[in-house]
Amino acid sequence: MKKKQNTALDYRKKNRRKIIRTITQTAILLALGIMLYMIIFDAVKYKEPDQASWNNEKGFIALSYFGVGRSGTPKLIAKKHLDEQLQALYDQGYVTISQQDIIDFYKNKKPLPDKALFLSFEDGRNDSSLFAQPAMEKYNYKGTILSYANKMGNSENKFLQPQDMQKMMKTGFWEMGTNGYRLTYINVFDNDGHFIGVKDEGELSNKTKVGYYNHYLMDFIRDHNMIPIEDRNQMEERIHTDYKQIKDIYSSQLGFVPGVYMIMHANTLYDGMNRLVSDANDVNIKELFNMHFNREGNAYNDSKSNLYDLTRLQPAPFWYTNHLLMRIQHDTGQKMKFVRGDEEYAKQWDRYSGTAQFMENKIALTSPPGAAGMLYLKNSTGHGDVNISAKLEGNVIGKQTIYVRYDRLKDSFIRIVLHDNKLTVEQKQPKGEVKELFTTKLSDVQWNPLDLSFDRASVYTREQGESGAPKMEEYPINIQNTRQLEIAVKGDSLRVMVDKDVLLDDQKIDSTIEGGVALEAEHSKVNKKDDIYDGVFTDVKVASPGAEGAEETVLFTNIYTGFQAVVARVENAIDASIDWVIDTF
Repeated sequence: MKKKQNTALDYRKKNRRKIIRTITQTAILLALGIMLYMIIFDAVKYKEPDQASWNNEKGFIALSYFGVGRSGTPKLIAKKHLDEQLQALYDQGYVTISQQDIIDFYKNKKPLPDKALFLSFEDGRNDSSLFAQPAMEKYNYKGTILSYANKMGNSENKFLQPQDMQKMMKTGFWEMGTNGYRLTYINVFDNDGHFIGVKDEGELSNKTKVGYYNHYLMDFIRDHNMIPIEDRNQMEERIHTDYKQIKDIYSSQLGFVPGVYMIMHANTLYDGMNRLVSDANDVNIKELFNMHFNREGNAYNDSKSNLYDLTRLQPAPFWYTNHLLMRIQHDTGQKMKFVRGDEEYAKQWDRYSGTAQFMENKIALTSPPGAAGMLYLKNSTGHGDVNISAKLEGNVIGKQTIYVRYDRLKDSFIRIVLHDNKLTVEQKQPKGEVKELFTTKLSDVQWNPLDLSFDRASVYTREQGESGAPKMEEYPINIQNTRQLEIAVKGDSLRVMVDKDVLLDDQKIDSTIEGGVALEAEHSKVNKKDDIYDGVFTDVKVASPGAEGAEETVLFTNIYTGFQAVVARVENAIDASIDWVIDTF
């Protein structure tokens, strides 16, 4: 019998391993080298679209993001969510257009792509450029990044500098725009009506006490009685000086003045502000810029719009993709294809209104404008007694509802409502009125004053200034929160726990009301800016308890289990660590 050769002495096998290892290492180094080259030399270049097929003579949408972050904040959209939103637009055929395309559309009647998108990012932040770039390359999208002139050449590293802008423009993915010279507030009053005066953005880091204010170019500078302290000539010279500084700084630092202007703040110029101040701005704007996005809140500009009174939509960081699509559908009148996500989860629910995205352990239920969005769990009809647990993670200002018994045909229900940080239990019999069984304010939500959605700029009277500002709403509209709800329904008894605290132990309910489980989302009237709302239901479990001693029957769950749960915890820990490093260093 032939003796087996010692594998340690098999030089042929060792050589093969060396060759395989060398090839693998070479491939890895080559891939890293390509990536490094692309980063250093911006090897990925923008590909100009074929304009020969463009035939849209109607109009375009404009989106303007405040900023982009790695994981997102109440003010910066997460890079992942930006990518999801741009992918949804790309999949529906949206093509980005340039500043020149808009000029040609209005001045020369040249057509646009069938679905035309003007994409921009405000505030001139470094992180916006860094985290938006991969998505711009992925979808071959062109965007405009806007900046403040007084941030150029200073020591604030979080803002783009001229050399950064030049590099960005060379890739073809970017054009430049401006929000103006400065972000300064005038005629500031606190919540008690006390006069504060003129303050720069950096001097108002805590805006919770600010009741009224205006932006630097939006009014005469006034005293504590709201009487102007400057005459018309002084006002005009002050405003002209601001625009001259824009021209001088961009010309010297960048070599040209950006063609696009988005004034701070939107929706005021030409609409309600002092006419003399409006005229002073108008003269300078038309002399200096090619176009002006003066308004915010509506995405669509039609062929009859004015180049100096264009409108854009500023997607909030907390909007889910369907929220943006719902807004665009409303503004354009064009039917959008909403994102559904996990089809296995989606097919277990009937969608009665609105739209929903099913994402791993989350359900993001988006309401239609001014109405409620609703999902009904198909196999929950007839069970009666149910145990429900879920984390409600939508914004504090809004309405998220769990129906424990809902009959659509009879219009009867028993429901638990989380509305503007209040919890209410309601029931309705067929053909009856809604009856409130219980209500309570929940524990305060902690939020950072730096995250305040600052939107109280206004033109106001002397009397308003003297009497003090209206009381601020308790929570800003951009603050998110999580509430853990555990609900048990048995016969005529309801038990509700919130964040592990028992709020109701044996609340009597009408046992004759029947039906299944439903989820609902609706905007709050407190939010004057947006009538669409995303209810977010995470780690949802709906189960029928069954007979005593028997195991419960799970009707639906999207809770992570086993290895999936471990992976999710690890990913969350890594994300938290990276965010800490970025914030700290």
